[in-house]
Amino acid sequence: MRIAIVDKHRCRPKDCTHECQRFCPRVRTGDETVIFPDGLDKPPVIVESLCSGEAICVKKCPYHVISIVNLPEELESDTSHRYSINGFKLFRLPIPKEGMVLGLIGPNGVGKTTAVRILAGELQPNLGQVESPPDWETIIRAYRGSELQPFFEKIMAGSIIPILKPQNITDLPKIKDIAERPISDLLESSDSSGRLKDLRGDMSLDEIWDRPIKFLSGGELQRVAVTAAIVREGDIYFFDEPTAYLDVRERLRVGRAIRHLADLGKTVVVVEHDLSILDYVSDNVCLFYGNPGVYGIVSHPHGTRVGVNQFLDGFIPDENMRFRDTSISFKGMSTEDLEFTSTETMIEYGNMRKEFEDFTLDVKGSRVSKGQVIGILGPNGIGKTTFVRMLAGELEPDQGEAPKKTVTGLDLKISYKPQYIPNDFDGNLRMYLREAGGNTIDSADFQTGVIKKLELENLLDHSIQELSGGELQRAAIAACLAREADIYLLDEPSAFLDIEQRLASSRAIRRQVRNNLKTAFVVEHSILMADYLSDSMVVFNGVPGKSGVASSVTTLRTGMNNFLKEMGVTFRRDPQTGRPRVNKDGSQLDSQQKASGDYYYVGKGS
Repeated sequence: MRIAIVDKHRCRPKDCTHECQRFCPRVRTGDETVIFPDGLDKPPVIVESLCSGEAICVKKCPYHVISIVNLPEELESDTSHRYSINGFKLFRLPIPKEGMVLGLIGPNGVGKTTAVRILAGELQPNLGQVESPPDWETIIRAYRGSELQPFFEKIMAGSIIPILKPQNITDLPKIKDIAERPISDLLESSDSSGRLKDLRGDMSLDEIWDRPIKFLSGGELQRVAVTAAIVREGDIYFFDEPTAYLDVRERLRVGRAIRHLADLGKTVVVVEHDLSILDYVSDNVCLFYGNPGVYGIVSHPHGTRVGVNQFLDGFIPDENMRFRDTSISFKGMSTEDLEFTSTETMIEYGNMRKEFEDFTLDVKGSRVSKGQVIGILGPNGIGKTTFVRMLAGELEPDQGEAPKKTVTGLDLKISYKPQYIPNDFDGNLRMYLREAGGNTIDSADFQTGVIKKLELENLLDHSIQELSGGELQRAAIAACLAREADIYLLDEPSAFLDIEQRLASSRAIRRQVRNNLKTAFVVEHSILMADYLSDSMVVFNGVPGKSGVASSVTTLRTGMNNFLKEMGVTFRRDPQTGRPRVNKDGSQLDSQQKASGDYYYVGKGS
């Protein structure tokens, strides 16, 4: 079975010489394998049944918008949905279980949101029949004998009430009917289950209770959206990326609230890129793998620990399927990285203080070594971005002084990736990177260690203004690392990225910093990513929105232990992969670690 994909949104037939058609061997023999049915200024159609699979069009396309993929023929009968001719194709579907949380794990663009929309009844699966979509009776016959048959029968009959928390919440304040309404009005009108009374406190909504929707921050909007879904009475609940924009404390609150739904006997499906939270809330997981934007395959369900470990390993034993060339381990430094052994100081800074009208930040002084990667952890609204901006020279402290020189007396060079990335650059990605790093981006080391790791090579000729949120984030990380600097400051580099992209970005940051003996400060909300990336920590505490205190730079173990103790949560390590896992509240291991004061793991592989 051969799949031919054309990214119609990025295809630019007016700006090319139609290489896909001119160089196709089958076209040269007289077959109409690549055609332009709507004219030469519109995207082409590749006839899959005629394609011979040489993929010359893939290599010749100047904008890298064509993919040709060969797949086993037996998958054809598992086709659940295809968006269009030469469009994305999804094979199989996850199977929800009553009274359990099913986690969906996989990279962006392989069909997780599509699967959620199908199961929620928002999208009718067409079984790959794009030109003549089947009716519900045909769909149900296709799933006869499977656990999805009775599920789809109930969907068709309208006897299942699905509740969906969508992936994209940023458009909610733009809806006229709700933008002006206070969240109290919105949530009280949605509360058909009687659960709002408890959730108001559990989700920390009291301080924003009377605030209109249009004035909410991203994190506040996420908590409101999750709460609005939970308080509605339904049969099956879908949460598509419920922890985006949230800090660690808020992620655990959301995780507990979702977990409680399953305890009430509800069926729950969660799409989540934070593996610690997915591990915490799920009973089973389905892995999604494939080629992003081209096709996606859904694995059979697995227990949470086994499924997450198989995802990190890149291999599914029961399907004999390897979907990634390398495995991901948290047990130690990757062999491609230099070990951090430098004790030579890069900078020193003393105590600093920054005062605003209603917020005060105090920073404790520290010494930072060359090659050191410092993770920054703390709740939202506690001053993390203010601290980074002071180090970057964008804000001047009211007391104390941000470092301006290295300890050797040279002017300190700073490269800063902000939390919010503008996309108003007038040019393509190659120009964007060259403006940041000059000829650095052409070096073999940068091409291998950054461009390829962040999967940007096929986007270099695309306009910055056309990039998605995740692509723009990876572009901003690459631009930050391209600059010649002593200190790299990255504010929330994992936002909008899937788990594989987060890990790849972390490896790129760590490799660039340690190989060149530079220094990096990285603001991160994921415990898993902070653990994977950092060797030292700065921990923030205080009262969000009122006052914050940044600790001095401490060891990873000390910083993590202090942070988790403040939250009352303990973590252990998985014995197979070494990844951090949240202990269940009140479990034997949770109680033991709290009693010993060791909130940050018992040890490697424990």
